[in-house]
Amino acid sequence: MVMALARETNDAIDYDGAEREFREQLAFADAMDVPGHNVEVFGGNIVVSPWSRWTYFEPMKSVLRQLETHTPDGFIASDSPFKFIFPSAHGALGPDIYVVDPKIAVNDTPFAPSESLALVGELTSTSTRGNDLTIKLDIYGRSVPVYLLFDMKQQRLTVYSDPSERGYQTHTAVAFGKPVQIPAPFDFSLDTTAFA
Repeated sequence: MVMALARETNDAIDYDGAEREFREQLAFADAMDVPGHNVEVFGGNIVVSPWSRWTYFEPMKSVLRQLETHTPDGFIASDSPFKFIFPSAHGALGPDIYVVDPKIAVNDTPFAPSESLALVGELTSTSTRGNDLTIKLDIYGRSVPVYLLFDMKQQRLTVYSDPSERGYQTHTAVAFGKPVQIPAPFDFSLDTTAFA
């Protein structure tokens, strides 16, 4: 579900145009109560999608277990439902899996800074696949070191790395069941047999 907002004015802070709209969307998204759904802001919209299917549980836990043993010192691998803010892209995203530096993420808002992320992972579904392959790829590709895109429809994992202002510069794709190298700062071979 995608929602459009009526514009409200805020006399306390005077943001211009797109920035004001983004701040309003963040506030609205934070106030939404939609159990069992992920509420994100990107592409100028508030996007509400269901949390992952139960059939994704074991594959996600397999990835998390492997990441936990290869995360950089001080980082944590998680699938807890938290949002990360990407101010320059006017996005607030809640990845399915992520590796975060909790010391950088500490703040008193509902959103952790994207700079705290070392890796994100998305498992596509019918409702999220298009965004995972396009808009989220673009947003993550400007700052997150590694993006794992588990395409559940195509039964394929694509590992994106080397972010830049133009997006990821490197990617490798493998069919589920095959191992794939996860680049620095992880440097290990991910076993994807739990997805096959």
